[in-house]
Amino acid sequence: MYGLHDIVEMKKPHPCGANRWEIIRMGADIKIQCTKCNHIVMLSRHRFEKKMKKVLQKSDSEQENQ
Repeated sequence: MYGLHDIVEMKKPHPCGANRWEIIRMGADIKIQCTKCNHIVMLSRHRFEKKMKKVLQKSDSEQENQ
């Protein structure tokens, strides 16, 4: 699935031209940050899962635990 500090791709690109987002907060809402312009967006978990296309890169701490 996805976790904290993973890099994800959304279905629509950000207006700055990037389509890579880092998950910086998880809970009932998920906060993501654009990796190009550092803009932060908060979405409900349901809306995030609907708009997320795929996980591009898992966080380093998660890879070490496996």
